[in-house]
Amino acid sequence: MKKKLSVLLCVVAAMLCFTACGGSKETLQYDESSITQSTDFLIEYCSAIDEATIEQWKSMTDFQMESQLSQAGVPYTKDSFLGAMDAWNQAAKECGEYIGHGDYQYEASTDELKVVTSAEFSERDATITFIYDDDLYLESVTIDAKYSIGEIMKKAGLNTVLGMGTVFVVLIFISLLISLFKYIPAIQEKFQKKQVSDTKTEAAPASAVPVVSETEDVTDDLELVAVIAAAIATAEGTSTDGFVVRSIRRRPSNKWHA
Repeated sequence: MKKKLSVLLCVVAAMLCFTACGGSKETLQYDESSITQSTDFLIEYCSAIDEATIEQWKSMTDFQMESQLSQAGVPYTKDSFLGAMDAWNQAAKECGEYIGHGDYQYEASTDELKVVTSAEFSERDATITFIYDDDLYLESVTIDAKYSIGEIMKKAGLNTVLGMGTVFVVLIFISLLISLFKYIPAIQEKFQKKQVSDTKTEAAPASAVPVVSETEDVTDDLELVAVIAAAIATAEGTSTDGFVVRSIRRRPSNKWHA
């Protein structure tokens, strides 16, 4: 029994040792002088360029830019280099002209290296953070301006006023929209009356067709007129030259009187 217990304890201890060894990873190894040199070069270059130079870099093809960076011997990729120039350009608009920076602080982890320094600009100070990947190539650059408590409170107040103003404007617009709902039934009724009126107007010509009575039925048959004229002339013993049959009308009664 004791032998089995000792074997079990050895197995558990071995598993714990294996887990501890597998879970621990070494921090990223780097050459501080090389990182310092590439970081200084990036700061000096970005602080000296203008927007025209940035546009010139952006107009290059991938092959041209990679060739330029490779010849310069700097650990930058195309995206990280363009991103660093854009970030510096925006910081210059917010903080003013670059004056200088302090010492670098290095924070290495298992898959990246963070380099942080405080920079001085003409209008306000800022914190510059450089991130290098596990191959020690520049990954990103961020520049965070430092604001005083008064400036922070001012910006917070402006944001609050802007947000509340937007809410009130939207509420007023919704109230006006709801107040217009009472006119919708009247508009619908007006359109319905107009449709009914148009329908009656279209149906009126069909019902207004005049009906011709049988008493007003007139025939213009020339042969019938000639026959009747000849019969009358024979009955009177005269010729048809003395009279003209102008119209023929049917008598109300069909009875003949002697």
